[in-house]
Amino acid sequence: MQELFETFDAERPLDPQEAARRSIRPTLRRRVYETATVQQAESGFGVLLDGKPVRTPARRPLVSPRRSIAEPIAAEWNGQGDAIDPAAMPLTRLANAIIDGVAPAPQPVRDEIAKYIASDLVFYRAERPEGLVLRQAQVWDPLLAWARETLGARFICAQGVIYAAQPDTALAAFRAAIPQEPWALGALNSVTTLTGSALIALAVARGRLSVEEAWAAAHVDEDWNMEQWGRDTMALERRSARFAEMRAAAMVLEAMRD
Repeated sequence: MQELFETFDAERPLDPQEAARRSIRPTLRRRVYETATVQQAESGFGVLLDGKPVRTPARRPLVSPRRSIAEPIAAEWNGQGDAIDPAAMPLTRLANAIIDGVAPAPQPVRDEIAKYIASDLVFYRAERPEGLVLRQAQVWDPLLAWARETLGARFICAQGVIYAAQPDTALAAFRAAIPQEPWALGALNSVTTLTGSALIALAVARGRLSVEEAWAAAHVDEDWNMEQWGRDTMALERRSARFAEMRAAAMVLEAMRD
């Protein structure tokens, strides 16, 4: 199954979601295995196809640190039909990105998350209409309070799109909370890029928000606009596809809390 995924390019910046999306090919390959299983390995839990180890695009063994991650990956392989569709395997793609991209070079990923928190989604509020202003406050203000109480980070909010510099102490407090462990780090980066908010992502990682709550918090503006102007079917379809990636990343974050 190595040919299902593109070769990892070590020269390009490492973004788990970008790497995952690049791995999708339009031509589906025929399924040539019977069963995917999980086997304990020296460094964790490996996924096997008919007893043979699955490897990432960079030819590393697909081994996760938790059985609770490896088993859903194996379930993705077992859930394929006559053809293998990588687009329907968000957890496998995330695992590939973490093993090939995050684990060998975690610092660029930490730096990318830190860039998000400097201008996070939840810091920038609408000036009007009043209903949207209230909706943002109802959903996002509790996250700011959580950051103050849990991280000791006091962030500043602004109206409109004019940049508001955050206090160095708040940025440092958040950066100290970014996980070091590659699987937690990669999953956190995935949620950050999917939601546009490092604060929402960390709240998921710490168990403050469920995946559904986090997804709703990331789409306050979009949902408000749909309520006013009607549903955008194509946008909702794209959002549904991204939510599958979100669930995969949130599952990894939950597993790494255990």
